Amino acid sequence: MKKFIILFPSGGMLYCILEILWRGYTHWSMFLLGGLCLYILFCTFNRINSAPLLLKAIIGGGIITVAEFLTGCIVNLSLGWNVWNYSLAPFNLLGQICLPYTILWTLLCLPVALFSKAFGKYIS
Repeated sequence: MKKFIILFPSGGMLYCILEILWRGYTHWSMFLLGGLCLYILFCTFNRINSAPLLLKAIIGGGIITVAEFLTGCIVNLSLGWNVWNYSLAPFNLLGQICLPYTILWTLLCLPVALFSKAFGKYIS
């Protein structure tokens, strides 16, 4: 529970800050998505602790992409909040995810994997 209490708000804040820096604004639902993603990534990376860093990053990029797709289907398609729309991006699926952002998430998972390893030693 201690890990969740630390990681969830940290992930939520980081996700929102990244989004504000990238596109100039965010939405409260991205705080929830970011918090959930960081917690899941931390748990996953610590389960596959001995895996190569690149493999962790690829798995992490996949996790974030799936989480974004599911969140997008709820907040954008079902609720109509229009938080984001990747319809014009190449290789998109229903405008909710796209290949360029999957690559970006994968790259961002490199430092997250390193952080998870260090943080996993610190908190038990």
